[in-house]
Amino acid sequence: MAAPQSALQTPLAAEGSLAAPARSRRQTLRAQLTAYGFLAPAGCLVILFFFIPMLLILFLSITNLSTTNFTTDVVGMLRSDIDLDLGSFSIVVDEPKYIVGLANFERMFADEFAPKILFNTLFYVFCTLIFFNVGLALVISLLTAHINRRAGFFFRALWILPRITSPAVYVMMWRRIIAVAPFGIINQFNQALGRPEVNYYQDDPWVFVILVNGFIGASFGMIIFTSAIESIPKDLLNASLVDGSSVFQRIRYVILPLLRWPLLFVVTYQTLSLLTSFEYILLLTGGGPGLYQTEVWSLTAYNRALNTYFANAQWGYGSAFAVVLVAIGVIMAILYMRVFRFNELVAEPKIEVL
Repeated sequence: MAAPQSALQTPLAAEGSLAAPARSRRQTLRAQLTAYGFLAPAGCLVILFFFIPMLLILFLSITNLSTTNFTTDVVGMLRSDIDLDLGSFSIVVDEPKYIVGLANFERMFADEFAPKILFNTLFYVFCTLIFFNVGLALVISLLTAHINRRAGFFFRALWILPRITSPAVYVMMWRRIIAVAPFGIINQFNQALGRPEVNYYQDDPWVFVILVNGFIGASFGMIIFTSAIESIPKDLLNASLVDGSSVFQRIRYVILPLLRWPLLFVVTYQTLSLLTSFEYILLLTGGGPGLYQTEVWSLTAYNRALNTYFANAQWGYGSAFAVVLVAIGVIMAILYMRVFRFNELVAEPKIEVL
């Protein structure tokens, strides 16, 4: 009597059932290795241009290296009769006199101008962030999303011009605007209207520092918010219209709740960018007028470490300022994640969408 056909196919089926998981594991492993292969170049760049410089800054922050003592020791070494092999240059980092521990941080927090510089930094970051980088950018995005498409595109293109303009040229334009007569454009109008001349550089430096940086930051947020608004499904907007919602209700209850991800990204990125950027302040006011009037933390770090502050570039002291700046940035990023409920944003949806 012939065996049933199902019984004859049982060994083959069993072999296939065993081979399927192995094949699936190989495919999964291949996919993971491919993904890591694509990520490897980016990871190498992050290590090369972020982690290694950060470790160097951390090391420099516990030293008192500067152009004065470094140059003196190296020049003295070159003029001496010692053998100039590679080992002789270890004097720069191996000498105990260069390692000062936390002395730079103690000196920094004991500086009478440190609280003023810290206040300037927070004032500059939050005013620029709230009024321009997020506030104005969100307003422009919402306005241009509710007008003619071509008109909105043209208006957004105008706001991108400050970002693509050279910083030196951009700041020179603003310096010409706020300069005293007969060069300043605003003061030329003041004279024509019979109003007194105003020295905006001396009287209102913070207003123009925030304006100069704000127009740059607003263009970035505008691009992100506009893309997010245009990606909202039209069905949601049409449903709100059917329910009789006004424009403001649609913005409040439909659009803004769907912008939590873009808001988190823009707020975090722009905060870190404002904390570390100083080039526009350097070109516009140089930290003045007066002593530290518009100087921010990053500009102080640059002046101490790389500028000839008091004819001496203090690499160790400036690195200590940079380390504190990184710590402030990390704290702000964590705070933003808590405020925007980052865990909820990345959580899996509770309802499966088919």
